[in-house]
Amino acid sequence: MKKYILSLLIPVVLVSGPLGYAQYFPPSGRSWDGKTAQEAGLDQKAIDEAVQFAEENEYSGERDLRIAILKGFAREPFHEILGPTKKRGGPAGIILKDGFMIASWGDIDRVDMTFSVTKSYLSSTAGLALDRGLIADVNDKAELYVWDGTFGGEHNSKVTWHHLLNQSSDWSGELFGIKDWADRPPREGGIDEWRYRELNEPGTRYEYNDVRVNVLAYALLQVWRKPLPQVLRENIMEPIGASTTWRWYGYNSSWVEIDGNKMQSVSGGGHSGGGLFISTRDHARFGLLFLNNGNWNGKQILSESWIKSVQNSSEANSSYGYMWWLNRGNRKWDGIADESIYYAAGFGGNYIVIDQTNQMVIVTRWLEPSKLGELMKIIQGAVK
Repeated sequence: MKKYILSLLIPVVLVSGPLGYAQYFPPSGRSWDGKTAQEAGLDQKAIDEAVQFAEENEYSGERDLRIAILKGFAREPFHEILGPTKKRGGPAGIILKDGFMIASWGDIDRVDMTFSVTKSYLSSTAGLALDRGLIADVNDKAELYVWDGTFGGEHNSKVTWHHLLNQSSDWSGELFGIKDWADRPPREGGIDEWRYRELNEPGTRYEYNDVRVNVLAYALLQVWRKPLPQVLRENIMEPIGASTTWRWYGYNSSWVEIDGNKMQSVSGGGHSGGGLFISTRDHARFGLLFLNNGNWNGKQILSESWIKSVQNSSEANSSYGYMWWLNRGNRKWDGIADESIYYAAGFGGNYIVIDQTNQMVIVTRWLEPSKLGELMKIIQGAVK
C-alpha cells in the first residue's frame, strides 16, 4: 500500500521494497530526502567513520586522467587515447539506506569519468534487449544478429551473448583499430606470443578485455539500430529521474553507419578514453534501481529475471556476473560473509555497491582501490 508524505511540497512515495521494507524513491532533480544514520537504524559513529575513511583514502593516481590512463596502461603495445578524457574531482560518495540518503561527501553533482563502471550500464542495455525480445535468448550465438563478419570464422562464430556478457568469449580480431591481443596482455611473453596465442573455447576462460567489451557494445548497437546512449536515456535514466548531465562516448574511430545514419559505437570503459561521464548522484539512482530488483516506484524498468541474471557467477569466474562483480571467489572481501553483495567497479576507485540484505547502496568515487573492502567492513559494522 502506498503512503504519501510531504517533503518540500513534493509528493514523495514510500512503497514496499523487495524485502518488505518501506522504500523511498527520490523525485527527479536534485531533491533527495535524507535521514541521519541513527534515524535509519544504523550506528551514526560508524557511518561518520566510513565517510572520513573515504575522504582520507583518495586514489593515488593523477587527477589529470589522461596522464593516469597513459601511465596505468603503459605496458600495452600500441595503446593510445582515442576518446575524450576529463580531469577528475576529489573523493565523492553517497550512502543510501531504504532509498534515503544517510551520508554524502564531496561534489556529488560533478560529472566525472567512471571507466569500467560503464560496463554495468552497458550490460543493462543487453538486459533491455532481452526483456523486449530483441534478443531471444542469452545463449544465442551473436552471429545470428550481427552477420557482417564480426563474428565470422570457426572460433568467433561460437561466441554467444552469454560469453560476451561475462567476458569469457575470447573473441579474436580487431575493432576500431585496436587488436584484442594488445589489450591488457599477459604479464609474460611478448608481441609474437600474444598475437599467435592458442584461442580458448568460448565460455572456458575469463579475461578482462576492453576490445571484447566494445564488440558487445557494437553488437548491441546492431540489435537496437540506434545509439546506446539513447537507449539508456529513454529506457532507464529518464524513468529513474536522472539528470541530463551524463554523457556516453566512444572513440574517434568508432563511427558506423546503420540504416543510412552515422552512429557512434560507444565504449564500455575509459581505458582508451570515452565511456560514461556521470555524477555520483546519478550513479546512486542507478544503484537504487538494482537494489529494488529493476523496479522504480512501481514501474518495472528492468525485469527481475535480468537483475538475478547479472548476479549469477559465470562458469569461468565465480567473482563475475554479467558485468557486475560479486562478493565471491577470489574477489571476496575479508570479513564480509554476505555473498549476495554485488558491485560495479572502475579504474581509479569508482564503485556502485548493492547490498540488498541491508537495503543499502554505496557509491564511492576516487577511492584507493585496495581500500574498498575495508570501507565496506566499516559500513557493515554500522548495521545494528
